[in-house]
Amino acid sequence: MMGGVRFTKGHGTGNDFVILPDPDGELALTPEIVASLCDRRRGIGGDGVLRVVRSAKHPEAAGLAGEAEWFMDYWNSDGSIAEMCGNGVRVFVRYLLDNDLATAVPAGLPVATRAGIMVALVSADTIKVRMTTPRVYAGSAATVGSLTLPGVAVDCGNPHLVCGLHDGVSLAGLDLHREPAFDAGVFPHGVNVEFVEQAEPVSGVDGHVRMRVHERGSGETLSCGTGALAVGAVALRDRGLSAGSIAVDVPGGRLIVTHDEADGWWLEGPAVLVATGSVL
Repeated sequence: MMGGVRFTKGHGTGNDFVILPDPDGELALTPEIVASLCDRRRGIGGDGVLRVVRSAKHPEAAGLAGEAEWFMDYWNSDGSIAEMCGNGVRVFVRYLLDNDLATAVPAGLPVATRAGIMVALVSADTIKVRMTTPRVYAGSAATVGSLTLPGVAVDCGNPHLVCGLHDGVSLAGLDLHREPAFDAGVFPHGVNVEFVEQAEPVSGVDGHVRMRVHERGSGETLSCGTGALAVGAVALRDRGLSAGSIAVDVPGGRLIVTHDEADGWWLEGPAVLVATGSVL
């Protein structure tokens, strides 16, 4: 693949990534290399690759260099390029801080992505990121096996379809080994599909839901940050709330989605670095 290249492995609520430091944009990544790195049996294993590159050194981010020093070049595990990853950006920030490439500041640390500038606030146990405002814009549906489930299209800088479960349909019983069928007319570039059920009330938030997700280009993952954002936006809307917080439980843990009318949309959760090494 790329002999001698250093990597770090990290995850956010189980959504895991291979992190490649490439400050000057010198690595010649290809879809084949990314897929090999993410292969869980023949590579390092991960839901995607986060390339750490200075904005000024990447052609897609050079125009953002005045706002953010670092660009998160995110690739799905199948080698396709994605606009944004909510768990990935927190792991990316953790990598910057732990490797002395950036400093946490009260105003927040800006990170450039293909979906724009994200701002991260760092606490002892979690990282909270101000996200792109989710846009709930259309009705659609997803089909899993013999079930066709109505849903809502949400743009979070990348495409999502949020399907609420009703009438005795079990979240745990869904078979997500295969990609759910969807309307390609609504989602011409594919879509991340979230399946949601209501959960028991918890203190400190305005709602609590459980979610599973099939991610475009990665399959079912333990978590999806922008998926949680989409789910939180729909949950607040369904409750008639213009602001508030939703706890979103994913198989890998809990994320908190908050909308502050004065300060935008935020996604909060853990970000952990677990290993470093070198690609042979």
